[in-house]
Amino acid sequence: MRMRILMLGLAVTALTACDEGMTEATGELSTSGQASAAAAADDATRSYQVTIENLSGGQPFTPPLAATHRRPADVFTVGEPASLGVREIAENGNLMPLETALNANKHVSGVVIAVGNPPPVLPGGSITFSIDAGPGSKYLTWVSMLICTNDGFTGVDAVRLPKKVGEVTSLYTAGYDAGTEINTEDFADMVPPCPPLTGVPSTDPGTGTSNPALAENGVIRHHPGVQGGVDLVPAIHGWTDPVGKITIRRVN
Repeated sequence: MRMRILMLGLAVTALTACDEGMTEATGELSTSGQASAAAAADDATRSYQVTIENLSGGQPFTPPLAATHRRPADVFTVGEPASLGVREIAENGNLMPLETALNANKHVSGVVIAVGNPPPVLPGGSITFSIDAGPGSKYLTWVSMLICTNDGFTGVDAVRLPKKVGEVTSLYTAGYDAGTEINTEDFADMVPPCPPLTGVPSTDPGTGTSNPALAENGVIRHHPGVQGGVDLVPAIHGWTDPVGKITIRRVN
């Protein structure tokens, strides 16, 4: 299984009516023009600038996989089993299955994997990218792996996009456990970049493939954090929520 790790370095203009609210010809309220303008704006492709910040003390993020979509495109829900795409990101840093699923979803209009150098979003770092939203797409979803975990991730599911040009929406995000792999906290069961990214020496090769022997078959829940297992050290790899922050600004 191939693990993709990429990265990219990190409203308010109101519509105004053309008249005073009454037409001289009919004396009726001239709301139809405003409604038509609002509908046209919703039917147009809009652009957004998104910034994701890593607020954790020791958890690098895989590059964000973000999508704009209509409400039916549900990517993850706390208390529900993780999809294959979310599981692959949370366990293996593998963005391809979710990227493929989103691109095939009729309710999704834009999909972006932020690309930059170096690839991970390191603790204290941030990444900024642009994404478009097509007609009817009012929501954005983002998922990133918490690299030094067995199956941890962060992100947001279906946050409402800003409505007006220049408007900004910001949210803090928690750490989640996908519920798909036992938290051994052993480098041998984690993706290979974890030790070098956190400065902890290890001879374990790591893995980008799920181990059926560690399958948990649970549901998505808030992550309990680093407990200090085989290799992970709370003082180095641990965090307290919020683990991240997302800021979305409508550009046009």
